[in-house]
Amino acid sequence: MAAGEHQAPHDDDAPEDDKELSLMDHLIELRDRLLHIVLAVLIVFIALFSFSEEIFNLTAQPLLNLMPEGTSMIATSVTAPFLVPFKLVLLLSVLIAIPYILHQIWAFVAPGLYRHEKRMAAPLLISSVILFYCGIAFAYFVIFPILFGFFIGIAPEGVAVMTDIGQYLDFIIAIFFAFGMAFEVPVATFLLIAAGATTPDKLAEKRPYIIIGAFVLGMLLTPPDVISQSLLAVPMWLLFELGLLMSRIFLKPKQDDVITENDDYEILDEENMDAMLDDMEREEAENNQR
Repeated sequence: MAAGEHQAPHDDDAPEDDKELSLMDHLIELRDRLLHIVLAVLIVFIALFSFSEEIFNLTAQPLLNLMPEGTSMIATSVTAPFLVPFKLVLLLSVLIAIPYILHQIWAFVAPGLYRHEKRMAAPLLISSVILFYCGIAFAYFVIFPILFGFFIGIAPEGVAVMTDIGQYLDFIIAIFFAFGMAFEVPVATFLLIAAGATTPDKLAEKRPYIIIGAFVLGMLLTPPDVISQSLLAVPMWLLFELGLLMSRIFLKPKQDDVITENDDYEILDEENMDAMLDDMEREEAENNQR
């Protein structure tokens, strides 16, 4: 009996040791994933840094093409000729490595997700990256020529437009980020509907407010003229409609399993609820075994 009493505490301690080992394994894996991300960005940076001057000239081309003859960009800081291209190449390296960075994050997070969460997360991640790149390309090829043409065109006579390279880099980074995030509207719309925060029909009813919000945002991010304002507002509106359409198509099977009692409350069929709970318990058991 004494031996049995002595054995019990040992059995109780075993699960705690397993949890500690499991937590340590996760921390080690997280460290490895972060090291892989840093290494990937570093490799891309080393490969691109020798072309830093060409990369900066390519980035500045939308402004240089519109500047008057005899003018050029300037550096008002002693370290700017080195630090500005360095910063630009570093940011470009992170931008290029985004797919690999997301792959590492996904590989770390995916084992803890349910099967239906994996099916939804992967396409959303891919589409969000593609849309972010599209937003940057749209800003570079469409917005910058209009934006810089407007600012140079309103310069008072006798004023030489000679932009500092550091301020120019900060400006275009802000514009790139703004348009990249603006192009995430379809993903945000889809997620809101998928999370149950709203429905496609309710969002469709608020379309006039969303269109007004898109034009207000376009006014804040572009010069004060109707053309450039519309160049951001109209794509945002169309992207919202795309997100609405995708949610109607891909979320429709889930809505078919729903029995609606009234406009505010929705409940699942009892049979479907039991099946869903069984699937979640089974997937949780599989995740724990891993």
